[in-house]
Amino acid sequence: MELSTWALFIPACFALNLAPGPNNLLSVHNATHHGFFRACLAGLGRLLAFAIMIGLAAAGLAAVLQASTTLFMAVKIAGAAYLLYLALQLWRSHAPVLASEPAASPGNLWRLMRQECLVAAGNPKAILIFTAFLPQFVATGQPFAAQFLQLGLAFLLLEWVAIGLYACLGLHLRRWLATPRAQALFNRGCGALLALAAGALLAGRKV
Repeated sequence: MELSTWALFIPACFALNLAPGPNNLLSVHNATHHGFFRACLAGLGRLLAFAIMIGLAAAGLAAVLQASTTLFMAVKIAGAAYLLYLALQLWRSHAPVLASEPAASPGNLWRLMRQECLVAAGNPKAILIFTAFLPQFVATGQPFAAQFLQLGLAFLLLEWVAIGLYACLGLHLRRWLATPRAQALFNRGCGALLALAAGALLAGRKV
């Protein structure tokens, strides 16, 4: 791919990666409660979901989702329901006072990764973004699969950078959450934002 193509793709793509949304909110929350490193590792669940979506888009299966109103709505309702479930869990959460270095727990890390994956997979518009956005930077007359793979890998790399930036933001919020009351308010704020995201997902029109 030409350098001029990358010069256009990277800023546009990174703007999408940095856009506030449920997954980036989870990165902030995870970093605040579990630390920067674990929030970044949890983001691997999101990258897995996006990698699958990129594969589906490359295979042309995204056209099925775009054409089927029923399937699109089913995925959207399932995604919104999961966001509401997470919102309720956060609202009712009574997290202990944050430690300076959260203890390692493989089981807990798996739960965080699963949350990231399910939230990403529950947004059907993500695959439509891959279908509409990535092909714009594919040059005609050259192998499609190789170019799409390069663009997809670049998207995932930039997404992980965005995960790290949002996790860094969450890490800096830790000093403001030194009491159980402050943590409870933060959890409820995150829960309310996730509930709003669920409403926006349900209200959003099929594109």
